[in-house]
Amino acid sequence: MTTPKLVIFDFDGTLADTYGWFLSILDDAIARFRLYKPGPDEVEAMRGLSARQVMTRMKVRPWKLPAIVRHTRREKLKAAATTQLFDGIPELLRDLRAAGIKVVIVSSDTTESVRQVLEREGIEVDMLNCGASIHGKTSKFKKVLKAMGVDAADAVSVGDEIRDIDAAKPINMRAGAVSWGYTLPEALAKHNPAYLFKDVADMRRILLGQE
Repeated sequence: MTTPKLVIFDFDGTLADTYGWFLSILDDAIARFRLYKPGPDEVEAMRGLSARQVMTRMKVRPWKLPAIVRHTRREKLKAAATTQLFDGIPELLRDLRAAGIKVVIVSSDTTESVRQVLEREGIEVDMLNCGASIHGKTSKFKKVLKAMGVDAADAVSVGDEIRDIDAAKPINMRAGAVSWGYTLPEALAKHNPAYLFKDVADMRRILLGQE
């Protein structure tokens, strides 16, 4: 591939290892908001579903969603001090910027939460655009492209969910998907990402043009 001028990363499950944290708060959220409680096998199976399908399966009513999001973000901020990036991610982010590639994070998480993790690791990025709604990343992508002065054809988005792939399609931006996040790689593959990264080394090789 042609080396991109801009890489837009998701945070949770893509850069940060937060799936265990998600499981740790799940039961409390289910009880708090009176959601359907899936069994262990169902939880694993839901990793093959889209965000909309997961919400349907767990019987999340639309009017409850804002409160659920606020609660999750508060809990995530509490966990920021112990949130870890995946091995190799800090070095990759630094090396992308050293190569002149702009690095932006677009996340449903809060800016404060993401910034705490980055600052602890001594990582700088070109922009944080956080607080994306469940299905609001396309508009965020458009704003980032305009702010960075980069055409969609020269950018790549990288995420770990089906919605991340879907968000890039309306603006004809290449979407990369990671195989180590919230969604199972075989489910991601069905949505035809431009790249399905098998590990961080694979992502480094492709994004930095080291093939």
